[in-house]
Amino acid sequence: MTTRNVRVRFAPSPTGPLHIGGVRTALYNYLFARQHGGKLIFRIEDTDSRRFVPGAEEYIIESFKWLGIEFDEGVSFGGNYGPYRQSERRDIYKHYVEQLLNTGKAYMAFDTPEELDACRERIPNFQYDAHTRGNMRNSLTLDKETVEKLLSEGAQYVVRFKVEPDEDVCVNDIIRGKVVINSNILDDKVLYKSADQLPTYHLANIVDDHLMEISHVIRGEEWLPSAPLHVLLYRAFGWEDTMPEFAHLPLLLKPDGKGKLSKRDGDRLGFPVFPLQWNDPKTGEISSGYRESGYLPQAVINFLALLGWNPGTDQEILSLDELVAQFNLSKCSKAGAKFDYVKGTWFNHEYILLSNDETLAPHFEKILSNNGINASHEQVVKVLALMKSRVNFIKELWPLCKFFFVAPDTYDEKTVRKRWKEQSPRQIAELYEVLKDLEDFSMEAQEAAVNQWIEACDYKLGDVMNAWRLTLVGEGKGPHMYEISTFLGKAETLQRMQKALNTLSAEPLME
Repeated sequence: MTTRNVRVRFAPSPTGPLHIGGVRTALYNYLFARQHGGKLIFRIEDTDSRRFVPGAEEYIIESFKWLGIEFDEGVSFGGNYGPYRQSERRDIYKHYVEQLLNTGKAYMAFDTPEELDACRERIPNFQYDAHTRGNMRNSLTLDKETVEKLLSEGAQYVVRFKVEPDEDVCVNDIIRGKVVINSNILDDKVLYKSADQLPTYHLANIVDDHLMEISHVIRGEEWLPSAPLHVLLYRAFGWEDTMPEFAHLPLLLKPDGKGKLSKRDGDRLGFPVFPLQWNDPKTGEISSGYRESGYLPQAVINFLALLGWNPGTDQEILSLDELVAQFNLSKCSKAGAKFDYVKGTWFNHEYILLSNDETLAPHFEKILSNNGINASHEQVVKVLALMKSRVNFIKELWPLCKFFFVAPDTYDEKTVRKRWKEQSPRQIAELYEVLKDLEDFSMEAQEAAVNQWIEACDYKLGDVMNAWRLTLVGEGKGPHMYEISTFLGKAETLQRMQKALNTLSAEPLME
């Protein structure tokens, strides 16, 4: 690898929500930059004004803020290489278009869409290249007077890059090694359109990468076919010495079947493919996001990092700092990575276990508030400590933990048939008295008094505890009984026991 200062970029288009594959690309750029003490630049590719979607740019920025991926320069972050939004760099691109035209590396083409369509119908696998350009309407075939006349009349044109035929173009890729492409399979790509006076992706990225001193281009495998053209453009400008090193990342594949991961796969199998919920301003369609689905950002980062790369060990739980320390582009897979969304759920569970209860509390407090519960922060933290190991998402806590905050008003019929035995009313009535007489209602004091009473009466511990659980919870679930009763407190515990006896027993409990 080069010894020049590391500067990498992530350059999305504001054409809709950020796909999870784009998030992984940004993450790998971030890890590489941080490991090498470099800079990560956020650039917006908005040269195709027809595809612009309002709110998309803000959505992308908010996504990275939630994920904890920090940029050093770029749109909304500032820096010395701006502007970082391509639509604001028209004059810069125009200068380099003129340079290519003046040096004979590019030419103007005046072919209409109808003329190009006719060529495609007439010639199988037609492409605009060294073998066909001589039969087309462009500044290579038209005389100077005709070209000037067309320009003076305001004729629309595109600027095409002049690819020389039968030349082997070598791309040295950090992940894929040496890739050699013959220029005969390349077409004369459009670099600039007079209609909107904006460059295409190919020219804009080369110019921006050069001027912003990008040292490495880390992007998805789908961009590999464009790499030879970019190499040729660097040569055309005389920028070989500043050409960045390339690394083309493996695709994210469907969890089942073949092909790239798509939104349709997420809809079909029930998992998000966007970091945040997306409300489409054009269709009104709402697409789920990892944040709104209850994923922790650290879990999403860890999950994505291991899709197409691994540290060479069995370690799966890696903090962001650990990922930075261990990341190595050469250890990325060449083959695509299946998107194992079930594993993503596992990662979220593991990060819930690792997370401090105080950190998780606001998430659960919001859920409780939405269900009309005004619990103290101390209560929320206690319930999290008791129950978080049982869930994959914080939102799953409410149905499991409702009984901590709301007394049962019904009792599960199956549990009643199995756990509420003939002797249960009498035993629970006695237990009520044992607990009622306790001045110290700590977990330890309860357990000592109850165990002594059970042993003295020769009762079966399981019979008593199962029936008691039914009175406090309404069904046969929850943590240890003394953890439940201690959380509820003496008054609430006794009240629930009394209510259950009055509901489930023929003879109500009389104080």
